[in-house]
Amino acid sequence: FGTFTKQSVTCFQGESIKILVSVNGMNAAVRAVVRMGIYVGAKVYFIHEGYQGMVDGGDNIIEATWESVSSMLQVGGTVIGSARCKEFRTHEGRLKAALNLVKHSITNLCVIGGDGSLTGANLFREEWSGLLNELVEQGLVSEEEVRSNSELHIVGMVGSIDNDFCGTDMTIGTDSALHRIIEVVDAIMTTAQSHQRTFVLEVMGRHCGYLAMVSALACGADWVFIPEMPPEDDWEDVMCQKLSENRAERKRLNIIIVAEGAIDCHNKPITCDYIKDLVVRRLGFDTRVTILGHVQRGGTPSAFDRILASRMGVEAVLALLEASDSDNTPACVVSLVGNQAVRLPLMECVQMTQEVQKAMDEKKFEDAVRLRGRYFTQVSVYVDKLASVIYVTTDFHPQSSFNVAVLNVGAPAAGMNGAVRSAVRVGITEGHKMFAVNDGFEGFYKGQIKEIKWGDVGGWTGQGGSLLGTKRTLPGAHLDKIAEQMRIYNINALLVIGGFEAYVGLLELSTARDKYNEFCVPMVMVPATVSNNIPGSDLSIGSDTALNAITDTCDRIKQSASGTKRRVFIIETMGGYCGYLATVGGLAAGADTVYIYEEPFDIRDLQANVEHLTQKMKTSIQRGLVLRNENCNENFNTDFIYQLYSEEGQGVFDCRKNILGHMQQGGAPSPFDRNFGTKVAAKAIQWVTKTLKESFKGGRVFTNSPDTACLLGMRRRAMVFQPVSQLRDETDFVHRIPKEQWWLKLRPLMKILAKYKTSYDVSDSGQLEHVTQIRPRETKTSADI
Repeated sequence: FGTFTKQSVTCFQGESIKILVSVNGMNAAVRAVVRMGIYVGAKVYFIHEGYQGMVDGGDNIIEATWESVSSMLQVGGTVIGSARCKEFRTHEGRLKAALNLVKHSITNLCVIGGDGSLTGANLFREEWSGLLNELVEQGLVSEEEVRSNSELHIVGMVGSIDNDFCGTDMTIGTDSALHRIIEVVDAIMTTAQSHQRTFVLEVMGRHCGYLAMVSALACGADWVFIPEMPPEDDWEDVMCQKLSENRAERKRLNIIIVAEGAIDCHNKPITCDYIKDLVVRRLGFDTRVTILGHVQRGGTPSAFDRILASRMGVEAVLALLEASDSDNTPACVVSLVGNQAVRLPLMECVQMTQEVQKAMDEKKFEDAVRLRGRYFTQVSVYVDKLASVIYVTTDFHPQSSFNVAVLNVGAPAAGMNGAVRSAVRVGITEGHKMFAVNDGFEGFYKGQIKEIKWGDVGGWTGQGGSLLGTKRTLPGAHLDKIAEQMRIYNINALLVIGGFEAYVGLLELSTARDKYNEFCVPMVMVPATVSNNIPGSDLSIGSDTALNAITDTCDRIKQSASGTKRRVFIIETMGGYCGYLATVGGLAAGADTVYIYEEPFDIRDLQANVEHLTQKMKTSIQRGLVLRNENCNENFNTDFIYQLYSEEGQGVFDCRKNILGHMQQGGAPSPFDRNFGTKVAAKAIQWVTKTLKESFKGGRVFTNSPDTACLLGMRRRAMVFQPVSQLRDETDFVHRIPKEQWWLKLRPLMKILAKYKTSYDVSDSGQLEHVTQIRPRETKTSADI
């Protein structure tokens, strides 16, 4: 990407490189970089075939246009190619690459790849001045060309399904790979249960066990092997004993997941075939091996990967924009920390990534896990926590005098069952007696309560809906009956998993503490709703599954117009008054316009949107997508918008409409929702245990402080417990939405990528203390600088 000054954007010439491996989500990053670059007045270039294309030059370096990245979001892999390049590892190869970049006046690189690719890019940047001097001495470039291309700036994005790069919670492609793995595991579990088989699955992860660990957590596997956490010397005996116990308890299937780089504590490889032979020889179980291989890299990118890559691509352009204002700006990498896109020093992250392998080689496995980062460490803790129960009988667990009840409240959301499973099993490990309440608060006051044990929640993680049953009934009119049931069953703590009704219900219970001592116990809520409209949490269980349903449907709908005349689709999404699903789904699906309640619009806006689509249809792009949140406007309903677009688009395009409805609530939970539900419920139960111990006095549990009736939610970079009484002021109870919502900052990004002229607030990136607005500018000549 070319040159900037503080006053203007000028000849922002650049390219986007794909190297080494192809992973899902890369195309979304390419699209975002190209369109954001053009938006700020840049000239953007593709370099095909990665570093090989940079070395070879010629037709491998071509200018990108707005239309050249159209219809790219749903395509897996990378459309501009990827190749390994031995020549770039040599000084002569990098000299050729430098010459090709200078000839195109490219002085800014956006590199998408793994740690090796990013290390190579940084070396290239460090050698840049010397390479230019060599080119001058050889008479291949002029002094003027050297002066105008004196600095090379690098920004990296990590594309790796292994999620093996330190400094980011997730890399581009990881979530899509997990989707492929979980789809296979779910299918295998059906046949394994039918035939009473043991399946050993090998997933990718030569040096990093993230995929194996998270997929094991998501599907409730019986055993998992990863490079960073090798088993003890007697692991064969322990594993066979527990598999035998499972079979004795009438469990019809066993799933063992193995990372391809799994090792024992002596650095000896653990292979699928070895495990199969072990199980057959010792137990005689019918055992099969499935190696997923490169199927994990293929398929359509998930909604999470599309959104992540789009945010990272825009952030990369902003980083290059700022880097060009000063000399010797160190290379950075765009990362995801919590729910924020942040920039970190590239080489520090690379060095830490390399330190992980060094620690593993030296058998310092605890250090390896710690170096992987906060997110990896948290997942490993939950795997250990749940695994500690899988391999021992329930008689082993310490018993406490505390009874903990779990219930679902509100509309069903995919991932609820995984959260219940996690809560029950972690509660058992903490020594509690766990009780399940059927049908929410309605079942509570009717006494639909029973003890729930370890085996009762087996296989729940992959099932959609709510197996406990859930209703929208609030407790307010039945507080006395609920208090009576809590007294009968001696309930010492409550975990409520649900949506807005769960939040309001917990508020009512906490407010009634002055009247009912039974409610003076620890109470915590975990948000679970497709609408993602709960104050105090950026994300809710179930919303990712709904987003994938929306994205998949939009992909199919757009594909239905392939080869036909110009067509615009009007699609209605769920969410009540909350526009999260429509906005983020629109970003993932490449929508042209999204209408939501939080951003009021009138007939003039509708007319402007129609005119925008009309202009778009005059290019090579022949399909349009408009999303509408179900309650965005009382008068401008889906039928009205459809009729308006149909009338105004006559002669240019025709329209179709679709109301997605409750399909957004159904289906098997996504890997993200399975793991998010598992982790957040486990953390909630750990908080319950701590609070119970602190509030147990005089032979009973009693606490009425506001901080013991909490909501556990994700806030930016951390999971936070917040008193529901404090969240009251942050809530619009009439429209059932938070007063402030983080995702509204994504709307300008969505509009930019749809070619609307708008301002973009980059304060959400966490990089700037002040608000910066970037508007499209005309490309300047060098005389204007």
